[in-house]
Amino acid sequence: MRLMEFKMERPGLCEVGDHLTITEGKLPTSYFYTLEHAYGMSANYKNAERLKGREGVVKEIKETPRGYYVIMEFDEDEI
Repeated sequence: MRLMEFKMERPGLCEVGDHLTITEGKLPTSYFYTLEHAYGMSANYKNAERLKGREGVVKEIKETPRGYYVIMEFDEDEI
């Protein structure tokens, strides 16, 4: 299992337990991920940290002084 954090601009777009898909974007030296319906975006990841799966489960939604964050869990063992 792998946990990843996505920045979300406003609350209420998804809930804990939701199954969401992601899309992968490529930069010259890294990758980033966007939650379906543009709910949130990940940080940049190096090639060695590239995500194998494209579906995950929302495990936590937290509010911080910097905004809302979605913590997703991906099962990379089955891939």
